[in-house]
Amino acid sequence: MKRILFFCVLVLIFLVSQQASAQDYRFGVGVRLSNATPTLNNSITGKYFITQTSAIEGIISFGSRFGIGGLLEIHKPFSVQGLSWFYGGGAYVGFEGGSTYLGPTGIIGMDYKFANVPLNISIDWKPELDIIPDINFVPDAFALSVRFTLK
Repeated sequence: MKRILFFCVLVLIFLVSQQASAQDYRFGVGVRLSNATPTLNNSITGKYFITQTSAIEGIISFGSRFGIGGLLEIHKPFSVQGLSWFYGGGAYVGFEGGSTYLGPTGIIGMDYKFANVPLNISIDWKPELDIIPDINFVPDAFALSVRFTLK
């Protein structure tokens, strides 16, 4: 499992570095620490800003289930430099014990980018709704993310 995690991190960094040289955008990659209930819990997270206020976030989870998810997020700045709140939605798929879990997810949280350090932290609530294999709402999906940022 550790080799798979290491390989996924290397592939993600390689893909980002290939795109980063061709585009001017902000990107962060790091870890997401969450409770074990949601499919996308303890994970690797990457956030890519496609505009000044919108970002896509990819999540690869190696927690109680292996899961992959994607979110579109809208960021709204506060008057404090580097601090914003965000909301958005997306979808995920997870695998555990021969079962597949699939459904939509929403997200709302706060995001802070340190001014002189290439570091970003965020806290969020990301409820999930399993529609496969059974209908199951997972409301207790709180997380802390810490990302290394690249310009």
